[in-house]
Amino acid sequence: MIEFHNVTKTYGATTAVEKFSLQIPPGKTTVFVGSSGCGKTTLLRMINRMVDPTDGYITIDGEDIAHQKPVNLRRRIGYVMQSSGLLPHQTVAANVATVPMLQGTSKNEAYGHVPRLLHKVGLDPDLVNRYPGQLSGGQAQRVGVARALAADPNILLMDEPFGAVDPIVRADLQTELLRLQQHIGKTIVFVTHDVEEAFLLGDQVVILREGAQVAQAGSPSSIIESPANSFVSQFVGLGNGSREFHLKNTPTGTVVVDHLGRTHGTLTQ
Repeated sequence: MIEFHNVTKTYGATTAVEKFSLQIPPGKTTVFVGSSGCGKTTLLRMINRMVDPTDGYITIDGEDIAHQKPVNLRRRIGYVMQSSGLLPHQTVAANVATVPMLQGTSKNEAYGHVPRLLHKVGLDPDLVNRYPGQLSGGQAQRVGVARALAADPNILLMDEPFGAVDPIVRADLQTELLRLQQHIGKTIVFVTHDVEEAFLLGDQVVILREGAQVAQAGSPSSIIESPANSFVSQFVGLGNGSREFHLKNTPTGTVVVDHLGRTHGTLTQ
């Protein structure tokens, strides 16, 4: 369980986060979604103390993380960023094995787990000896996830990890994350500006306004069915009709059509 307790973060005269409180349930995926500059990445980075609050505090399983050394805390929390963050001069195996070795795992044991970790994220274990520059964007992001999982952390932080890849690869990575989470059951905190991605991946979705003010938090279904206010309605597309669908009969069957007449899928029995 991760809990934010009335957390504020200021940078000089700028308030990035103001009196933010939230419970993040264990073993589920919580997604922070909002426009650029709303404070979502600042919230994420406060969990592993890459950023410290100006006021308030954060607990993990009831313990104030301010009492823990940042380096030790970070080694227990997986972190995946948009650019994968792989070390370009090290092989895939070396990148993935880095954190376990820093925690005291022997080199042979750490390297021995790499093929299994690559397989877990949907990669060919034969990639172990390649360098990041020899990987596609999607492969690099998967290696980044494998590295984050290498020390078997209970918490996985993901900062817009799929934002820098093309739409086809992004959809594939989203599907892979859903599959992976079904098997590993980590506490995942995911940051995105894409509400569709948030609704696809999140068990709990937190829609943020400027200053990390919570406009609404809940399951995707509850937000769509009962938006808290006009801001949420507009943000998730309820105010402009983009989530309004109807059925249309065609010579080949019934299809689902949006408010602009575009077909989104077929209706099956």
